[in-house]
Amino acid sequence: MAVVAMVETEYVSVQGAEIMTGRSRWSWRRDAYSGKIASVKLGAKLLIPIAEIRRVIAENTRPRLAEARHD
Repeated sequence: MAVVAMVETEYVSVQGAEIMTGRSRWSWRRDAYSGKIASVKLGAKLLIPIAEIRRVIAENTRPRLAEARHD
């Protein structure tokens, strides 16, 4: 009997990052090549770590309005 394990992908292509976030692949590429985000270059393929995508989302998350007000 074969054992199948679920493996979570650690890296996605810039196209995958675009699909996940709605942010253009060109923005991901620009930030990767300028050093604003971590990336991996394998041949012609540019990969973005999932952890980096989560970091970008977290840094750009705004608080809910109810949390922002302290009446």
